[in-house]
Parts: sequence; C-alpha cells; structure tokens
Amino acid sequence: MAKAKEYLVTEAPKMAPVHPGEILREDVLPALGLSVIEAAKELRVSRQTLHRILAGKMAVSPEMAVRLGKFCGNGAGFWLRLQAAYDLWHAEKRLREEIRRIPTRHAA
Repeated sequence: MAKAKEYLVTEAPKMAPVHPGEILREDVLPALGLSVIEAAKELRVSRQTLHRILAGKMAVSPEMAVRLGKFCGNGAGFWLRLQAAYDLWHAEKRLREEIRRIPTRHAA
C-alpha cells in the first residue's frame, strides 16, 4: 500500500476559525431549543461559565470539552480541535513578526 504524501501548510488561513462558543450559541443551543440557563444546568456548570464560552471570552477547556462532547454526542475531541484551531490562528497572527525572525532548521 502506498504511503500518503504529506503537504506542509506554509501560511495560516486568512480567515479566523470560529470560536467553539459561537457554534454552541448559533447552532447547537437553538437546534436543541435550550436556553443558556437550561444548557448550563444540563452541562453541570454555572450560567456565567457557559455565557463566557458562548461570548468567546473563555476557552473550551479539556474538562468542558468532555462535558460538551457528551452533551452533543460528538465527543470531546471535536470541541478541543475547534478550540485549538482558534487559539493557534490567533497566536500565529499575534506573533507573526517575531516568528519571521526565527530560523527554520533541518536535520542533516
């Protein structure tokens, strides 16, 4: 069986990934017909915690990802990957100039 060829991504996507809280706020909660208060109760977190995530002011932690994965039935990894993509894009944008000055080394 042939090994799949890997392609390096040389630049970040131009558009920022969506914060996981936006997906919860715009898609998940309306589809389930739940309010923030109801969802927070079912997730067993405070309304304030859930509200901060929905507003994009708080990251989805591994613990919250486990809760959301069970709640939505799509697994914790989905929510962690969304958060990681969001965080990485913003870090690369914020550090762009500094990173340009770091050399790329290759083993001999």
